[in-house]
Amino acid sequence: MARRLDRILVVDVESTCWEGNPPPGQMSEIIEIGLCVVDVAALERVVRRSILVRPACSTVSAYCTQLTTLTQADVDPGVSLAEACRVLAQEYQSGQRLFASFGDYDRQQFERNCAAFGIPYPFGPTHLNVKNLAAVAYGWSREVGMSEALVRAGLPLEGTHHRGGDDAWNIAGLLCQLLRRIRGR
Repeated sequence: MARRLDRILVVDVESTCWEGNPPPGQMSEIIEIGLCVVDVAALERVVRRSILVRPACSTVSAYCTQLTTLTQADVDPGVSLAEACRVLAQEYQSGQRLFASFGDYDRQQFERNCAAFGIPYPFGPTHLNVKNLAAVAYGWSREVGMSEALVRAGLPLEGTHHRGGDDAWNIAGLLCQLLRRIRGR
């Protein structure tokens, strides 16, 4: 099936995490899927969404709350990961569109969690790593974190860092700027 390249789905996930290893019986699970849709022709961000996901076998630690601001009470009413993946597939045609994220973590976390819970992976085979693209496009000697990439690109950090919806919005802004640069606009 051919990829539809009129829109890019920029995704950022937040997951349960701990200062050390997960407690026995728990694993890192997606608890928020941030999504920003980029209109490729206009190079504009057109949709911004956050989907809270209820973890199946882990709980939100104090460390995770400190990092993301998300609490167990925030994610308890969330949807299952299977439902969130259905939303991506049905509402955003995620299997037919280019999927982008800042680095490989988000892609790998989807792969791990979908495999662990027997959920169909919601994306197609093509992933755009904005972290690598930024480093190459700007001639940086190494990859940098998202907030540093925004500073280096002269873009503001909008919203709360380590919240999926805000991070996806910021990554999409960086991607739009990179694509404008590549196109010479």
